[in-house]
Formats: sequence, structure tokens, C-alpha cells
Amino acid sequence: MEKMTYKSSGVDIDAGNKAVELIKKHVRSTYRNEVIGDLGGFAGFFKLDLKKYKNPVLVSGTDGVGTKIKIAQEIDVHDTIGIDLVAMCVNDILVTGAEPLFFLDYIACGKLIPEKIEKIVKGISEGCKKAGCSLIGGETAEMPGFYAEEEYDLAGFAVGAVDEDGIIDGSGISEKDMVIGISSSGLHSNGFSLVRKVLFEKAKLSYNTYMDELGKTLGEELLTPTKIYKEDLEVLKDFRIKGIAHITGGGLVENPPRVLKEDFGFRIFTNSWEVPPIFNIIKNSGEIEEAEMFRVFNMGIGLILVVSEEEVDKILSVLKEKGEKAFVIGDVVRGERGVTFCKK
Repeated sequence: MEKMTYKSSGVDIDAGNKAVELIKKHVRSTYRNEVIGDLGGFAGFFKLDLKKYKNPVLVSGTDGVGTKIKIAQEIDVHDTIGIDLVAMCVNDILVTGAEPLFFLDYIACGKLIPEKIEKIVKGISEGCKKAGCSLIGGETAEMPGFYAEEEYDLAGFAVGAVDEDGIIDGSGISEKDMVIGISSSGLHSNGFSLVRKVLFEKAKLSYNTYMDELGKTLGEELLTPTKIYKEDLEVLKDFRIKGIAHITGGGLVENPPRVLKEDFGFRIFTNSWEVPPIFNIIKNSGEIEEAEMFRVFNMGIGLILVVSEEEVDKILSVLKEKGEKAFVIGDVVRGERGVTFCKK
């Protein structure tokens, strides 16, 4: 009779240990001075610097990457998807005015391949460095029979801090305030179930399809990492930003109203910025109505700022000097809480 082991059931403890050794250098490269201890304990330690805050409030966020992971798996490119994971979590923290402090990840897979895990964590570490936060812990779960051998899924968890008086919650937004849109790096990490259905099932395109409009292959475009807006918001810290919205799932329809009080709405001028080519490729390939596009995708705007009219020109100037693309894309009006799309 064959003697069973954990490895014969599909879980390789030695591979897990090797993966930990491979990722240590990437994890340590993210450490801030507040990190206590090292990788390998039961929990991560982070000593909050109370001198930086008068009345500190902790801010937390969690997210995943959705079916964009399927594209990474099918192309066999795994060193950028971790940036997406961090971005989706820390951007939600940044919009509150908070500073991201530390991050934890969860990686579940069908078969643990240490070198693949290293590539994923390398991307996560790169994202953490862009966000200025430390990767202080995580979990890798090998789950044969639940995932196919080549499959994996990711989840992230971020914690930040902000002074209570510095929380940006939209409470100061008023009529005639202006909406500034900061460019996205592309699709970011939303709408990929529709993207895959349209481009690869309906239009029969391939990842290797080179598209002149994009200046790259379709696969390269789709795996472009989500932009992390830490540096943009840092250079604007001396301005009074009344509200910030991260344009994620729900697009420009669902996300902007999350920073509004009742009795106020946004007018978004759809001709006030140039929509990147990938969105038009998806729209035309799937014969998707414009209203649906704006509800699913960011349409080239990854973050919006709500500011007073007096500060608009200065903010645009600072962002332009930094090399960022930003546009006045709308304003605040009295009326039903929501978004109205129109031409300027």
C-alpha cells in the first residue's frame, strides 16, 4: 500500500519554503524605519510614529485584481500584476488624505512554483515602493483541486494613517467647484471580464496582435499596471483638495458620487480629454454603447479631484510640471446626487 504524504496530495512544503527564501530580498526592500522584526513570524509589526500625527486615524483597504490575472496567466507574465494589487488598495487609501503605511498580500494557487511566486511578489514590492509603504506580511496557499495548476488568485490589504483634521471626505464640496481628472495608465484593473469577452471571443484577436493605435501588442497594453497616485497627491498637499475619487469598478458613473453630499451632482464633460485608443478599440469591437463604457471603465481618467475654481490653474500647473496629464473635466452643480454626462 502506498504511503501518502502532503506532497502526494499536491501540497509541497519544501516549495513553499523555497518561495519564502526567494521573496525575502524583495520584501525587505520595501521596509520603512517603522517596521519591527523580519519576515517569517506569525504577524507583521509596524510601530506608528505618533510624532507625525496629532490625532491619528487608521485607514484600511482591501482589494484584488479581478480577471486581469487571467491575462497574466495566459501570457505567462507575472512581474507586473502585483503592482496592480497594491495600486487597487493604496489608491483607495490615498483618496482619504491618508499615507499608506503597510501592506499584506494573499496568494492562492493550484501548484506553488517558487520562481512564479517570486515574480508576483517582486511586483507587489515594486508597488509598495511606489506607494511608500512596507510589505510586512502575507500568506501563500497551495490549493490543488481548487485551482488548476497554472492558476492563482491575489488579494491585498493596506493600512494607512491620517490626522483626523486632515481627512478628505467631500464635506466641503459646494456648487461651482471644479473637477480635475488625472490620467490613468490604461484600463487599470477593472472591466476585464468584458474586455476578454469582446476582444478574444467576439473579435477573435490575440495577445500578440500588434496594434498601430497602441504602439504595442494587445497583451502588453492590457497588462500595463494600474497607476499609483501617491506622488501626484504629495505635490498637491499644500492645496485644499475637497474631494478625491479613485475611478475603479463602476467607472465614471458610480465612483465620483461617493465623495458628494446629498443635493449635489457632477457634470462631466466627455469632450474635455482625449480618451486613450484602447477604450475605443474595446467599444468598437464589442459594439458597446457609450453609457456602458463610462459605467464599466475609467475611460482614461484614473483619479478625480474636486477643488475650488480659484485653485484650478495652480493645480494643473503643478501637475504639468511633474509630467502628469490632467484636465478640467467637469463641475459641481445643485441637483440629484450622481453624474450627468454632456459636451462642454
